[in-house]
Amino acid sequence: MSADIPFHQIPSNIRVPLFYGEVDASHANTAGPNLRALLIGSKTAAGIAPANVPLISQGVADAQTQCGLGSILAQMAYAYRQNDTFGELWYLPLSDAGGATAATGSIAFTGPATAAGTLSLYIAGALIAVPVTSGMIATALATAVVAAITANVNLPVTAAVDGTLAYKVNMTAKNAGLTGNDIDIRLNYRGTPAGEATPAGIVATIVAMASGATNPTLTTALANLQDLQFEFIAMAYTDATSIAALTAFLNDTAGRWSWQTQIFGHCIIAYRGTFSSLTTFGTGLNDPHMSAIGFNDSPTPAWKVAAALCAQAAISVRADQAQPIRGVVLQDVLAPPVASRFSLSQRNTLLFDGISTFNVDQGGNVVLEKLITTYQTNTFGSPDNSFLDAETLFNLAGILRRLKTLVTSKYGRSKLAADGTFLQPGSGVITPNIIRADLIAEYREMEDEGLVQQSDVFAQGLIVQKNSGNPNRVDVLYPAVLIDRLDVFALLAQFRLA
Repeated sequence: MSADIPFHQIPSNIRVPLFYGEVDASHANTAGPNLRALLIGSKTAAGIAPANVPLISQGVADAQTQCGLGSILAQMAYAYRQNDTFGELWYLPLSDAGGATAATGSIAFTGPATAAGTLSLYIAGALIAVPVTSGMIATALATAVVAAITANVNLPVTAAVDGTLAYKVNMTAKNAGLTGNDIDIRLNYRGTPAGEATPAGIVATIVAMASGATNPTLTTALANLQDLQFEFIAMAYTDATSIAALTAFLNDTAGRWSWQTQIFGHCIIAYRGTFSSLTTFGTGLNDPHMSAIGFNDSPTPAWKVAAALCAQAAISVRADQAQPIRGVVLQDVLAPPVASRFSLSQRNTLLFDGISTFNVDQGGNVVLEKLITTYQTNTFGSPDNSFLDAETLFNLAGILRRLKTLVTSKYGRSKLAADGTFLQPGSGVITPNIIRADLIAEYREMEDEGLVQQSDVFAQGLIVQKNSGNPNRVDVLYPAVLIDRLDVFALLAQFRLA
């Protein structure tokens, strides 16, 4: 005699006829999470969004309205959408810190021009083309440059003619803080092949942006995220305090990767520096939930590089959580000049020092080479490559979410018995062996999808048992063997002569 079917809603003592139906979706749930992206950066006072409050993106124009034209966050949103036009995107806008200093720079001219042409000025990677007429004097050129910069409201700087030296243009970052120091000013980035050359007779002296100080504090903003899930986070700030805040926010002990939270997420930052400064920066980091890409001498500011990389990671992981994230072009990111690019040996060193790398193709596109985390040593200071590849973390997060869906959907209201208990069909009772069989079946499905491997080895090592101290608890040792990635193809051409 079989046991009664375990209804959850229809009572057993109902006498009123006739038909009653109850829907049970516990075996039908195949949904996955919506993997959102989050951009963390500064807004200007003109931005209407409240500071420290997350909001969903309604498009690039919305970002400019919410965060302010030319703000760091508006620029990050633009770069992100140049790479990922589809995925769900949120902002976390921060106001400039009280007492923060805005970075400043300048460009001074001497003249007059002895030939007509165009001044090709790049600010934060954006081209500002200023027509120059023959005989144009330096003060007139300075005035024209200020007008051109002012007309481009999406630039991260304001400009004004110097009050004393009328041939000099002073620039000030729209957002105060350390980030403004990364705003690049240069002439003729694309060079003579693109027709970019300073008109004859004109000499321009550039003073790089500098003296920006004090980034915003992230504590309140991160707390306001509460339990909103974000798989991909791009942060504009690379100062030690901001990095420490994100590390605590994501960590395995009390952060989003902890057992009691299980929200997960990964942060991406970008850092401008020489080879030696990048190795110093990278070896000072050690976080499996953060990736840092290094570059030198690109006109594109670091915060746009981070946003572009974040977008490409999001596209890749949404399609396949275990697929290598490489060979993708970072749109809206300008390549460093040839002399400033890192050699194979240098890039290999950076990959041992916690810094992700890229190549530049024949078309001048920045192409991601390898995305790694900044995790390098364990708690004893010994080298540890367990979490070297960022894909490992994305795959683990996906697997854990999948197992949570399985358990909560199928066993949410189950009774638990010891193995060997005689069970009637439909009794609503599970045993460790039943759970074990379900876990093995799910693992084989994931193996078919290319997320894990060696299902037989996994099945041999899988342990599912009732807890010895709590009869209502099941403990599981889950020895997953994650899928590998083809990183290196080494061929020995052992030829013979006839």
